[in-house]
Amino acid sequence: MFVYPFGAMTLHNVPPAEREHHLTRLRAAKPVLHEANTSEDLVVREEPVARPDLRDGELVVDSLGAEGASVVAMTVAQSAAMDYYERIVDEMFSRTDHLVERLEVSGRAPLATRPLHRFIGTAIGTRNEVLSILHLLDKPDEAWDDPGMDRIYGELRAEFDLGDRYRALELKLRAVQDSLELVLDVARDRRLVLLETIVVLLILSEILLALVRMH
Repeated sequence: MFVYPFGAMTLHNVPPAEREHHLTRLRAAKPVLHEANTSEDLVVREEPVARPDLRDGELVVDSLGAEGASVVAMTVAQSAAMDYYERIVDEMFSRTDHLVERLEVSGRAPLATRPLHRFIGTAIGTRNEVLSILHLLDKPDEAWDDPGMDRIYGELRAEFDLGDRYRALELKLRAVQDSLELVLDVARDRRLVLLETIVVLLILSEILLALVRMH
């Protein structure tokens, strides 16, 4: 069993009942994991091979060992965590697209800027969390000095498409942040125009009242 800082847990050859016991303990420690509901499975087979290989979605190695199990666990956990963040960012991207579509159709942004500020804060916070917690561009320590571990990591990284998924996630987060800042600028301009209009109307009201008093 391996537990990583971003709340992912990987289990190796654990019976279903014991697996559920460990998951219950982890969810009790991190209630947010109830919302994640993300899992990844990987079958690893040991047989005489010259080098680690992936066959029909299964990793084949001559001998896994503790270090190999750690590399596999870390990579599978990264993929599961990535799936969790992909769903969050897709939802944010959809909400942002709705705001931009509204701006495109009506030419207006919402007058209330506080929800936009909160949304931008959420986008920035999620982006920082992805960058600081997932560490998807970092190799496990075991892969740096051991060519065998490095090959296992390379095979799994390619299988789970971690590099491309990470870059796509970062681009989406940047697009969400940029779009929200644009909508916020338009909303501020609209509020400014409204404020200027109110000031002009107040001035006109004062002039009219002064004219009425003169007569």
